[in-house]
Amino acid sequence: MRGSWMLVVSLAGRLALGGEPSRPSSPDPVAVDRGRTALLAHGYLKAEWGIDAYRNAWKFWGTPAPDPEADPEGYARAFASYYGLHPAPYDNEGLPMGLRWSKKADGTKAGFQVDCMACHGGSIAGKSYVGLANSTVDYELLLFDLFRADGRRPPLVPFTINTARGTVNAGMMSIVLLSVRNPDLSRRTFPLLLGSNLPELDAPAWWVLKHKTTMYQDGRTPAASVRSIMQFLLAEKTRAEFEALEPTFADIRAYIGSLEPPAYPLPIDATVAARGKAVFERSCARCHGTYGPVRSYPNKLVPLDVVGTDPARLLGISDRAVEHYNASWFAEHHPVSLDRNGYQAPPLDGIWATAPYLHNGSVPTLHALLHSTERPARFTRPPSTELEHYDARNVGWKFTPVEASPAASPAPRKTSREAHFVYDTHRYGLGNQGHTFGDKLTEDQRMDLIEYLKTL
Repeated sequence: MRGSWMLVVSLAGRLALGGEPSRPSSPDPVAVDRGRTALLAHGYLKAEWGIDAYRNAWKFWGTPAPDPEADPEGYARAFASYYGLHPAPYDNEGLPMGLRWSKKADGTKAGFQVDCMACHGGSIAGKSYVGLANSTVDYELLLFDLFRADGRRPPLVPFTINTARGTVNAGMMSIVLLSVRNPDLSRRTFPLLLGSNLPELDAPAWWVLKHKTTMYQDGRTPAASVRSIMQFLLAEKTRAEFEALEPTFADIRAYIGSLEPPAYPLPIDATVAARGKAVFERSCARCHGTYGPVRSYPNKLVPLDVVGTDPARLLGISDRAVEHYNASWFAEHHPVSLDRNGYQAPPLDGIWATAPYLHNGSVPTLHALLHSTERPARFTRPPSTELEHYDARNVGWKFTPVEASPAASPAPRKTSREAHFVYDTHRYGLGNQGHTFGDKLTEDQRMDLIEYLKTL
């Protein structure tokens, strides 16, 4: 399949560790430590690109870059900035989060691959965090440039990977990977036609996962499933290899369940936040839970006709795809529900750090989320996650509205790097409608509520 669209799916599937596992109230610290090492110090798929592909990627940028041999740190910073990756807060041998060297038996480098941190390793206020969604990555640009830098033609892909920085279509990647396997995970000669059309989405923050009983935005997959977070391994692994790795991924899930959100780094007005807490408990807690020393979370699925947000994620996966998954090894103990009840209102821990908002990242700030008439239809993504681009008053990313052009939607299959800095809510699955519950608040109540949300 080398050089085909399936190759991109196989690579991108490595980033599909977007499940939302829960954990016991007192996680096993030994399992957590094993899981940290398993996730951050090991790769599970073969290298896709040679070492020279990393060194030569700059040749497609159109601008000079630091010499990767004479100034490897400078080149790594430039590489990360260009593709929207971030410095690793763990030993990653000079690579940014999202890339990982592959080693030969003697320990020498054989090449490299992408891993989960490309989408689930983010940065804010100049600091990187495991489990913070990457709001700047341009995954399509990264993959296609690496193929070119490796001397190979970028493959054709039968679905949209991403049209904006910070979004990725992990759902379709997983569907396609599963379509080339039988229920016993043996390989098929021809893929099944599973009839799904999922959109690109914003990745979830991993630190909320321990509070949830179900996975993903539609809340249809039990959080107790370890196997569901192993789907990206369908690019290579056999049934026997999956079974052997399941305990390792149980440890990874335990590590994910140990993550905590970063604290808001700027001053908070305690008096205003106290008023905002009262607003929150009246207006938001029934769906999003309560916070503090004693907390609660209702795991509530809000019907689509109530929440009103873009329906493509909920409706885009077919019953046929769910039934195929449920017949497979992955769902042997934890099948996915066939019911489409709505979207799950997530826990809000660390919400200040998780802009843009809604499940598809279509709203740049909390203020716009709570005042729906202020949401821009097309807007710029930030060039970096430094504090200079952060909007402390409205909580989220500073943005510039962009005028629509006649050809703005649908987006062309191949877009430039500059085009991906613009988020267009007219595109499939990227609508910014719904969740209008904040519209009933006064402006003072809205600002009080935003101040309280900084404390979570």
